[in-house]
Amino acid sequence: MNIKKQLRRVTASFLAAAMLAVSFGSVTADAFNFTPVKVEKDENDNYIKLELRSESVYMLNMDTGEVLIDIDSTKQRVPASLTKIMTAIVLLDEFGGDESKLKSTKYSAGTEAFDDIYGTGASTADIYPDEEVTCYDLLAALMIPSACEAANIIAFGMCGSVDAFADKMNAKAAELGMTDSHFSNAHGLSGDNNYTTCQDLAKACTYAIETYPVFKDIVCMNDYTMSATSVHPDGTYIYNTNYMLNPDSAYFYSYCRGIKTGTLDLAGRCLASYSVNDGSRYLIISMGAPLNKLDEDYQKGYDNPGSVYAYDTVYYNLVDHINLYQWAYSYVSSRQIVNKNSEVGEAKIEYGENGRDYVTLKPEEDFSIELPVYVEDKEIERSIEIFDNVIAPVKKGDKLGEITISYENEEVAKIPLIATDTVERSKPAERIAVAKSFKHSTQFKAALFTVIMFTVIFVTAHIVKMQRRYMKRMQRPAPEQTRRRGE
Repeated sequence: MNIKKQLRRVTASFLAAAMLAVSFGSVTADAFNFTPVKVEKDENDNYIKLELRSESVYMLNMDTGEVLIDIDSTKQRVPASLTKIMTAIVLLDEFGGDESKLKSTKYSAGTEAFDDIYGTGASTADIYPDEEVTCYDLLAALMIPSACEAANIIAFGMCGSVDAFADKMNAKAAELGMTDSHFSNAHGLSGDNNYTTCQDLAKACTYAIETYPVFKDIVCMNDYTMSATSVHPDGTYIYNTNYMLNPDSAYFYSYCRGIKTGTLDLAGRCLASYSVNDGSRYLIISMGAPLNKLDEDYQKGYDNPGSVYAYDTVYYNLVDHINLYQWAYSYVSSRQIVNKNSEVGEAKIEYGENGRDYVTLKPEEDFSIELPVYVEDKEIERSIEIFDNVIAPVKKGDKLGEITISYENEEVAKIPLIATDTVERSKPAERIAVAKSFKHSTQFKAALFTVIMFTVIFVTAHIVKMQRRYMKRMQRPAPEQTRRRGE
């Protein structure tokens, strides 16, 4: 693998992890978690809350990393065939995403790759034991019809066993920062020690999309014909299990670009998808949607025979994603919350030159975020903290506070507040201030107390000494009177 491709992979790994952390320059930000609404309003022109059926949902803007929806996104769940996203990543890493190498390299596997699939009703691409298939077609079979035998053939072809391949999956997951995930197989049929989260899968999908063009090309295919083999001389026609890509489906959504469905009794209906519309890209990972049609949705089918609810099976994972994309493209747009040119307060300064005792503050940078149109500016709370005891000199750009952005009592972002100009230190003011402060200091009080005590002791000792001298003079005998003359 050449240096350029290695650098691209490392960069994409960092991007996948960093995007989910959501950092805007020096601004630290967490996720908004909005309440999505239906595109249509009620008869009174009020917004109608969107009811999501998936138990865990994670939706983000792929270009900014901003999170719009976060519902139990860190709960560990059985991912079903979303496991195959990690299988695809390990395969693509092996070939550096080189499409020509994928098409020129063939893998095959014996019955050992099929033993855990027989009798399970698992999705397949009709690949036979020992049939040689190009890695490109195995990747297509893996991601388009969700072929479980393709996953095992990739595992045996690359590593000789599923266990060894799962080790590579877990090593890659660790590299991508998928800290709540563990993979024990390549196809996701088993939930035994095979789990992940919506947030972790978002990191995997971001990595695959940003790193490998061939991945993006394959996951958005509605159908594909695999190359001819000795077993299938006319090739094998496969079609996508993600009906959002099928123009003839009631679930068709023209902005959808993939990625992968997953269904298992333990997992419910799962889906990883992303969409592109007018330059905006959104990624959604969901797990735990109902497998069976809900009782309350039968009436919807009777009332609207052309809707998805008219069918015996309702793919609630697809419904959730379509509704969320429609909500985002209809009602969500970028809005500036903080303007870096606006002065927001003053910090008090000690020892400023020429009597200067303050400096004006402004945000270090602009801060914008995607907001639904029905979220009013007044609902976005802004609180300002300015640091105390700021001592000159202060340089332009010094951080002297911060502004905190909150929504519904949840802290969303912190933006540093910086000085708009420089304030030098005044030496005379500093000396005077130091002298004044020393007067009230503990050291000064201790010294003053000591001086007073010594003075008291000295005066007291002196008084005592003088009293003793006086008493001695008083106690001396009177001198004998001079004898009279002539005696």
